[in-house]
Amino acid sequence: MRTSYHDIKSEILNRIRSNIWPPGASVPGEIELAEEFGCARATVNRAMRELVDEGILDRRRKAGTKVKSSPTRRAHFSIPLIREEIAETGAQYRYALVDRTVIAAPGWLRAQIKIPKDARILHLRCMHFADNQPYQFEDRWINLAAVPDAEHYDFEGTGPNDWLVREVPFTDGELVFSATNASREIADFLGMSERDAVFTVERTTWLNGTSITFARLYLSRDYKMTTRL
Repeated sequence: MRTSYHDIKSEILNRIRSNIWPPGASVPGEIELAEEFGCARATVNRAMRELVDEGILDRRRKAGTKVKSSPTRRAHFSIPLIREEIAETGAQYRYALVDRTVIAAPGWLRAQIKIPKDARILHLRCMHFADNQPYQFEDRWINLAAVPDAEHYDFEGTGPNDWLVREVPFTDGELVFSATNASREIADFLGMSERDAVFTVERTTWLNGTSITFARLYLSRDYKMTTRL
């Protein structure tokens, strides 16, 4: 039976958890493990790379591979489709485009997502509702140099997040979470008082180093986000 990298990864984790290889212990090299498991060295390499990425192992040139003394626990997030997120609560989803403009990229945005001075941006502002109650206000900028088709799409019936997930892949992303004070405009959109605390997500995505989009998402009161470690 062929040994997969999943099998090797599982066995390495088992040895760490059973204290055969305690925190700080050296892990045998790829050649030695490949001989033990009867597989290609590349298979072992993939298993170990994943464990390094997950914060379980520490690999250093010339020093070999060791079990981390304090393994890093990483949170895993997915980019949700807002309509699916609302539907999962049992509520009815409704979307509305507030406005749509093509503009020259403002200076703060050029610095934020590293685009040139002459970059053209599609700026969209949208509302998402759950059972006709305000759920999320979306303030989004799309880099038209990276996504030229967006300029010719009206976004009247489909939100930009749905459209981007369907049409444009991404290789990297960044999420920033904060509590901000609602401006008068945001408060009006979300049905709250001005300067109320509002859960805010800033999300940037890239495709092979090229910025695709930057969005600020303002969530209604009582919004909850769950992730796994």
